[in-house]
Amino acid sequence: MIMANSQVKNIFLLAGQSNMSGLGGVVKNVWDGIIPPECSPNPAILKLDANLQWVEATEPLHADIDANVTCGIGPGMPFANSLLNKTSCLGIVRLVPCAMAGNKISEWQKGTFLYNQLVKRAKAATLQECGVISAMLWYQGESDTVRLSDANAYKGKMQQFFTDLRSDLGLPELLIIQVALASGGKHYTEIVREAQLNPEIVNVVTVDAKGLQLHKDNLHLTASSQVFLGHMMADAFLKTISTTSSS
Repeated sequence: MIMANSQVKNIFLLAGQSNMSGLGGVVKNVWDGIIPPECSPNPAILKLDANLQWVEATEPLHADIDANVTCGIGPGMPFANSLLNKTSCLGIVRLVPCAMAGNKISEWQKGTFLYNQLVKRAKAATLQECGVISAMLWYQGESDTVRLSDANAYKGKMQQFFTDLRSDLGLPELLIIQVALASGGKHYTEIVREAQLNPEIVNVVTVDAKGLQLHKDNLHLTASSQVFLGHMMADAFLKTISTTSSS
């Protein structure tokens, strides 16, 4: 649900693996430090930091969350800036980074560290402020393309994760905007993509990253691709909200 009152803060969860935490502009574990204009800080964009404090959001957005890797540009900041540029009713946009590099969907199941951290941070975000979780942005799955057994199990585990998260947050209709993979580790990428493109669970909207430019590792999106993806996710969010409001 989107809140038009500027006194109410719209909260967005960001979860998944390295293409959500963002490696745009990172080459050989070094970030080039270039911040595209679409990723510029804005006083109306805040993030929940690793200490559960609200601070002005800046790139790299996930630097204090996914601290074991070198983070760069991800989709979060261009998503938030795109929202603010396209609608005047949002007020403050609050981002809750929760992504971590290199994880499988099994590591996001109920009871795991990543799942528990996501729920903890989501609840902290809503308790500290008069805030509403408007959506979760989800980009994960590359690690599940390496083994056929993981790829085949992906859809069921994805559906279970979404269902459990909605239940534990008390948001049975939480909008989830997920990304269909642009890349994968091995031969089973299309199996995971098929699950993502056809999630068969309500209020899950998929944007397709296939075709976006990758770094030379053929795995991680470039900074310009992350900017484009952020715009895609913002458009998907606004379109979904508009359709829901008019129905």
